[in-house]
Amino acid sequence: MNIRFRKYSWQLAPASIRDIRQQVFIDEQKVPPELEWDETDEIADHYLAVLPDNTPAGVARLFSTLEETGHIGRMAIRPEYRGQGIGEALLRHLINESTGRFSELRLSAQEHAIPFYQRSGFHVCSDVYDDAGIPHFDMRCLAPDLAAEALAGKDRPMILGNDTESWLFDTEARLLGLMDSVVGQAGQRLWLYDRLLEHDLYDRHRFRELISALVRRHRLSEVRLLVHDDKPLVKRRHQLVELMRRLPSRMELRLVNEDYPVEDQPFILADREGVVYRHDFYKPEGFARFSDGGRVRLLSETFQRMWDAARPSLELRELPL
Repeated sequence: MNIRFRKYSWQLAPASIRDIRQQVFIDEQKVPPELEWDETDEIADHYLAVLPDNTPAGVARLFSTLEETGHIGRMAIRPEYRGQGIGEALLRHLINESTGRFSELRLSAQEHAIPFYQRSGFHVCSDVYDDAGIPHFDMRCLAPDLAAEALAGKDRPMILGNDTESWLFDTEARLLGLMDSVVGQAGQRLWLYDRLLEHDLYDRHRFRELISALVRRHRLSEVRLLVHDDKPLVKRRHQLVELMRRLPSRMELRLVNEDYPVEDQPFILADREGVVYRHDFYKPEGFARFSDGGRVRLLSETFQRMWDAARPSLELRELPL
């Protein structure tokens, strides 16, 4: 089916956009009108999906915060047109609209719709909560540009435990998008091995946010940082160091023992499935995989051997709080 999409401001939006939301959210799902119509409508772009004969079939809105994060919401398809791929086409159109514009997309998903959003590269990033009497979860896509690239042929792109494709990278921007997407989905364990915690890669607000969310998510969460050199961390107060000193029982940093065999390639392991592997300490070249239990198992054994022979950082231990 050839679906077309039209974008409007709220002031110029046709009545069909309001009509579809009224029908789906207020009449069908019993959302109170005072919750459905809010001030965000005034600042959002509103999208209307129309059939080849110009019949309005679905709506959604997209707005930004700080020009970095795009928020998708109020997605609704008329009952008679569901199950025909219109919602998926509309969502993917919004992702394409976000490329080069937002570094992250967020949305609030009703519980039953989680698989629908996962197919387009979104992952759950919150516990369940109630919104208008309906169970919801927050979901996010940490690399809209990569998601848009993947949607041409992948199923559930960049979803930990589901996406079995290899994602190659040879630029820092692509590396960061894949790294954040893997780390952001870790549920309990994150092991990181590198020469040092380079500021361009690891001393970033978003990366700290992702690590902080992981270590606070579960009482058994574990973050291990294994590096060759800790002096740059002392000279400049690294965001991960600050976080580690506040959550010492969940995060630990050690220095490799050069008297024992060590790896020449850095890597990140997320839970039992995800891996970001670089071919060289000094170049942003390598691959990421979101579902590669065999490789993660082998690298985990390598990491554990280096970790057991490693020593604590005396430099960091002596830093004042």
